[in-house]
Amino acid sequence: MLSESYWMHTAPARSFPTLERDLSTDVAIIGGGIAGLCTAWELARAGVQVTVLEADRIAAGVTGYTTAKLTALHSLLYSGLGPADARLHATAQWDAIEHVATTALQLGIDCDFERVPAFTYTETGEHLDAVRKEAEAAAAAGLDAQFVTTTGLPFPVAGAVRVDNQAQFHPRRYLLGLADAIVKAGGTIYENTRMESISKTISGYSVSAGEVVIATNYPIVNRPNLFPRLVPHREFVVAGVIANADDPQGMYITPENNTRSVRTAPYDADHRLLIVTGEHFAPGTAGTRERLDALTTWAQDRFRVKDIAFRWAAQDPQTTDRLPFTGRLSDHLWVATGFGGWGMTNGVMSGKLLAGAITGEPQPWASLYDPQRFHPTREVGRLLKTTAAVAGHYVGDRLHSSPVPAVSELAPGTAAILRHNGTKCAAFRDDDGTVHLVSATCTHMGCVVGFNDVERTWECPCHGSRFGIDGEVLQGPALHPLKQVDQTE
Repeated sequence: MLSESYWMHTAPARSFPTLERDLSTDVAIIGGGIAGLCTAWELARAGVQVTVLEADRIAAGVTGYTTAKLTALHSLLYSGLGPADARLHATAQWDAIEHVATTALQLGIDCDFERVPAFTYTETGEHLDAVRKEAEAAAAAGLDAQFVTTTGLPFPVAGAVRVDNQAQFHPRRYLLGLADAIVKAGGTIYENTRMESISKTISGYSVSAGEVVIATNYPIVNRPNLFPRLVPHREFVVAGVIANADDPQGMYITPENNTRSVRTAPYDADHRLLIVTGEHFAPGTAGTRERLDALTTWAQDRFRVKDIAFRWAAQDPQTTDRLPFTGRLSDHLWVATGFGGWGMTNGVMSGKLLAGAITGEPQPWASLYDPQRFHPTREVGRLLKTTAAVAGHYVGDRLHSSPVPAVSELAPGTAAILRHNGTKCAAFRDDDGTVHLVSATCTHMGCVVGFNDVERTWECPCHGSRFGIDGEVLQGPALHPLKQVDQTE
């Protein structure tokens, strides 16, 4: 089983009320993660009346389970962009890093902000040409990038892109400090307030706003120009204590081994916390236990870490052209999504972009992230693949036969998709023998869910919605729980 993240463990939550009345505000922001809170702060300090509406607790969803790198180097991205787009992206991401540094200093937020280099590396010759091209493209885009063959890792690499003066921080401490500043500036925050639409809560209260920002990781509104172009993926994170002398002195990522991402964080006077992320997978697919074991083994084999102190997981959708969708969806409706695993800089960038657009001070890179854009040559291949995968799940998963034909044959600690009284069900028998039986049909768009046996959650392979064993919504875009199923024969 997973534990809470290190960020959640070391930053006690603030307490904000639940919305229990109708509300009118200038700007309503749905989602209290990094994009939502950064947008709220930019608006609040500009004198705009702003309200944040969070379904659970602020800075406790995807943002509370991130790796928390602040870097403009996003694996192997720049070589796939045109020169103009690459320069805009590099400028926007660098601006986001500096904005966090400045904001933390101005507001007096102690968030373990540290300047470190970032690396994209390859251990073999498989990606060596790609790494060289990335170094050239990143440098041409204006980053202080260079190709190197030595790093601070405790194993040799064939080559790497190095970009200096990047950063890492404690995301929850930063955002909770930002939340305090939002309230002090006149903003309002509501927690445990799930929205059924952009104007009504699940509890039935109405929200009237001149502008609405959807910052929910995956949008809560179905838009045909967005959903087929967002691909959810989930990754595991393991963290263990190492000696200060073993700190690799930087942030690292490689596309090899199903992705490996490495950084450290302050722990105590003599130790650092090594944080390793990887083994990305589509939500709802099998093999999660094997993926977590593989990541744990890799971290222990490559670094002098004996015990894993924390294990968690994070989820983020990637767009078909690998750049975020941030901007106007329609009149008075705005969105920030598709960060593709780089939510820290992209969340900060989104806050500045959306606030600037709403207040009439647009950012120079706004067109780059426009949700209405479409680049056929860059996107068609991924779009067709994504559409085919969703269609395959929608049709194929309905025809799949379960190896467990009946609830009575389900062993403790296991789950299965099976038919019960003519209904396709998601069945889980917990360790004490209690059976939890809910509909296997995702309440978002009707795909059949799959079981994550590490986190013991039901997950939709089409759009990434996640549910507890009793069907409660853990992560959208689904708004409603999986339906309970009568267990009587």
